[in-house]
Amino acid sequence: MASKIIHVYFVPGMAAGKEIFKNINLPEDRFKIHILEWLIPEKNEPLKVYAKRMADRVTEPNSVLVGVSFGGVVVQEMAQFLTLKNLIIISSVKSKRELPTRMKFASKTGAYKLIPTRLVLSADDLTKFSVGPRSKKRLQLYQEFLHVRDKQYLDWAIKNMVKWQRAEPLENVVHIHGDKDIVFPIKNIHDCIKLEGGTHIMLLNKGKQVSEKIVEIISS
Repeated sequence: MASKIIHVYFVPGMAAGKEIFKNINLPEDRFKIHILEWLIPEKNEPLKVYAKRMADRVTEPNSVLVGVSFGGVVVQEMAQFLTLKNLIIISSVKSKRELPTRMKFASKTGAYKLIPTRLVLSADDLTKFSVGPRSKKRLQLYQEFLHVRDKQYLDWAIKNMVKWQRAEPLENVVHIHGDKDIVFPIKNIHDCIKLEGGTHIMLLNKGKQVSEKIVEIISS
């Protein structure tokens, strides 16, 4: 008897499209990949309401939900509306306590409002505010996959990243994190599966290792 296919839903990083997962490969005889691309939020839409809209697109029961960076924040909010086999986050945080100092400062001072998203998140802006890779070379690589250029989305996403209010991690979340991640430094991260040499964009340059970790988590 053939084993049942496991459906795995991925949510990309901030402003990224489905191409960010080009190097993620799961055995096709066991898994089916679905990419949930970003919806444009309503003006001042609460994160919980947005997460419910995203969760409504997960149509397969007992599936796996994987989120990257800001997508990791969103999938944790989506999980409240779903019955999942696994909840996995990559290069992300499990609570506001794991946010870096820069983001906490931006949240308290409102500095995030100064990011000129009308300029489509330039390299200098992303680097300055630590909402993307801080190495210019890595940032240029990541920017190739930034496809959501809507100002309302960008303003909303940055605000909800730095002002995320989750105080305690969800019990069932499994966290894969690179020890060279500059956006979310490993020193602030607790209870994670550490990927040596992994940066914030390890999805792109360590896709094989990340894929193997995902399969291990689902299979365990």
